[in-house]
Amino acid sequence: MADNNSYYERHIFFCLNQRDNGDACCAQHQAQEAFDRCKSQVKALGLAGPGKVRVNKAGCLDRCAGGPIAVVYPEAVWYSFVDASDIDEIVTSHLRDGVVVQRLQTPSDVGR
Repeated sequence: MADNNSYYERHIFFCLNQRDNGDACCAQHQAQEAFDRCKSQVKALGLAGPGKVRVNKAGCLDRCAGGPIAVVYPEAVWYSFVDASDIDEIVTSHLRDGVVVQRLQTPSDVGR
């Protein structure tokens, strides 16, 4: 449950940025589908709402080289994911159980 200073226990932000100039971006890697999957899984597991989890869209998070990218706060854990099973693992392990999915963490030196 969220503490007195936080409306949500956790936020997950998905970069959905689309670049028109052809440069690499998360939108090229099914980021919208991953966002939709996460949102539906969070709802299905009863994790959505005040004191729980909020799934948010984001513009460029400036870590394009690791894309597609999502970040979970307040822990500030950055994830690179590939498919629906990765999203499901992030939802059940991190968002529900509070256990970081080490194998999906974006390396700290990956930027744009």
